Amino acid sequence: MVLDFPLTVITAPLLSFALSFICILWLIKAKSNWILDHPNSRSLHVKPIPRSGGLGVLSGIIVTWLVYWVAVPTVLWAGMTLLIIVSLVDDVLGASVWSRLLVQSIAVAVFAIGFLYTHYEWWQILCIAVMIVWMSNLYNFMDGSDGLAGGMTVIGFGYYGCFALLEGNDHFALINFIVAAAALAFLLHNFHPARIFLGDVGSVPMGFLAATLGVMGWTDGLWTIWFPFLVFSPFIADATVTLIKRTLHGEKFWKAHREHYYQRLVQSGWGHRNTALFGYALMLGAGGSAVWAGQQDLNTQLWTAMIWVGIYSMLMIIADRNQKIFYDHG
Repeated sequence: MVLDFPLTVITAPLLSFALSFICILWLIKAKSNWILDHPNSRSLHVKPIPRSGGLGVLSGIIVTWLVYWVAVPTVLWAGMTLLIIVSLVDDVLGASVWSRLLVQSIAVAVFAIGFLYTHYEWWQILCIAVMIVWMSNLYNFMDGSDGLAGGMTVIGFGYYGCFALLEGNDHFALINFIVAAAALAFLLHNFHPARIFLGDVGSVPMGFLAATLGVMGWTDGLWTIWFPFLVFSPFIADATVTLIKRTLHGEKFWKAHREHYYQRLVQSGWGHRNTALFGYALMLGAGGSAVWAGQQDLNTQLWTAMIWVGIYSMLMIIADRNQKIFYDHG
């Protein structure tokens, strides 16, 4: 099917937005909501909230991809399907960490081997697969504050689409704009005070798409490998540093907790709204600089990445120091 640009780049996201918005609204208003997130000692919310929003987001994405005959690799469809199934089972019935990780690894292996085996060595495919598994899970870890994951999805995939347009790949841009539009529909219901959450069924596949579409853009020559890392760096930096710190402290990093930097901001008095707005500023800055640097020479790209490493390091040092002062005077 020949895409009618720019009309299709407008109509397809509109359809994705409308379908997701209506589906999510129905999920919120459903009288007997079968997936509720009940607050506990590690939660940042105080009342039960539906965590079925991911079903609405994915419905808009999948239906729109099919309506517009978007060329998405079969192995990506297969991996997404496995992740949706195991994540939905976990949301409804609960599933062990290791059973989820096993299915996630199978889903990622299907994509990595099926998509990359003719172009890369086994160790390169393994590294990429580990990265995709981590991205899928860290997206779930970072989905704990109103508006945060929804905003990252809108901004991150929006930047993917913009860069693809700049490189003249309208079709790949369309794939990403459809995801961003569905996430925007969710964000309107999820910004503080949230009426619905993504749930594992939404956050894990979104992390998977962030990683796999990033890999696809790299293999297609649209961008260098660092580009998707920088676009999604606000999530990657927080989740990875928190994981390392918890591991060094001998804690079980896969257990639910409230030690992410964004969680500490919410608890420190910033609240959900200000934390989300601060996160959006980081997301817009990191993604915008990634798009700009992607059009420059290699040295400029490296300097841009190093500047953001410095920014995140400084912010984390300030947060850790303020927390120590708080506990010393608590």
